[in-house]
Amino acid sequence: MRDLDISLKQLAAAAAFCLMAVLACGRTAQAANEFELNGWLSGPNYDGRVAPCAKALSSIAYEFQQKESEYWNSNLTITGYSNIHEIAFRPWQSDNIPRRYCTGSATTSDGRVHRVNFSIIEDGGFASYGQGVEWCLTGLDRNWAYNPACRAARP
Repeated sequence: MRDLDISLKQLAAAAAFCLMAVLACGRTAQAANEFELNGWLSGPNYDGRVAPCAKALSSIAYEFQQKESEYWNSNLTITGYSNIHEIAFRPWQSDNIPRRYCTGSATTSDGRVHRVNFSIIEDGGFASYGQGVEWCLTGLDRNWAYNPACRAARP
């Protein structure tokens, strides 16, 4: 048994030595060629054409109702909006993804009025196709995604 243990150690040492020898004799690293370098990707190409605030309201109402019923077992829906207005457009440097930030009030089916903060994002839809919307209703951010008090949904 002792001879078998020694031979296994010798076999492992020989295998490690062979692996190091193969790696040492391999090709050295080379810089990428022109095709590998960029693959003709031009990078982000944003136009800055973002829909006005009112265009996102139906999407917010639909997504809110879906989230409330699916995750929180609630029949709560958005029944209306008021005082919807833009608070910022591209608030950071111009080469960032264009966003239009909006705020206003949303009335829910329980009769309460909540502040709604949302942004419309160019190329922010599924797989970067179409415009996407990120939104938050103050007091109904149950998973605290935009805490505190939906401030993270603002610029």
